[in-house]
Amino acid sequence: MTSEPLPGALPVTDRTRHRRLREQGSHERADLEAILDAGFVCHLGVVVDGRPVVVPTVYGRDERWLYLHGSVASRSLAADTPVCVTVTHVDGLVLARSVFEHGVNYRSAMIHGTARRVTDPEERLTGLRRLTEHSAPGQWSYARRPDRRELAATTLLAISLHEASVKIRTGAPDDGDGPDAALGLWAGVLPLTSAWGAPEPDPALPPDTAVPEHIARRAGTRHG
Repeated sequence: MTSEPLPGALPVTDRTRHRRLREQGSHERADLEAILDAGFVCHLGVVVDGRPVVVPTVYGRDERWLYLHGSVASRSLAADTPVCVTVTHVDGLVLARSVFEHGVNYRSAMIHGTARRVTDPEERLTGLRRLTEHSAPGQWSYARRPDRRELAATTLLAISLHEASVKIRTGAPDDGDGPDAALGLWAGVLPLTSAWGAPEPDPALPPDTAVPEHIARRAGTRHG
């Protein structure tokens, strides 16, 4: 299954056009991919029984598709329905001289499309591998892979990355050259970072079970 190829610049549609804070907007595919690659949790927005539902879930991707998965019983994973998926990273609080000028440094991507249920056996395995490897690189080869029963209980959706937009805010507060600069108040950015901690073994493991290298080497590294 293929979709329209994604060029260097994403197409501007009525749903992806930046109407506010245009200076923070981007339609560059490289920016979209960087935001997706820096995270592994997204929020899936979909209408279920006439009401909006937003579901946090993990994801994976290739060059054209974003993959989401869940139980076949999940009503939020309906195919052939319009969806909106967002991924956001908070990089810091922007603390200005006035409360009105406070803000957030962030990177955010919004993807619009129609969810497609993946039924091809080869693509299903490929999509599930991308989901696994996106959050835990090396785990697909290390852990047991899904069996027939588990695959039958799993829904895999694909959403095209063709229609997407990005917003990024960086830098200091915007009131450094305004009247509030004379107040003598501190202003700046309070950065926010997250890092992986030391692996915590399952208590049921035999005490001599070593942490695999692909997991151990992530301890202390920055996430996002």
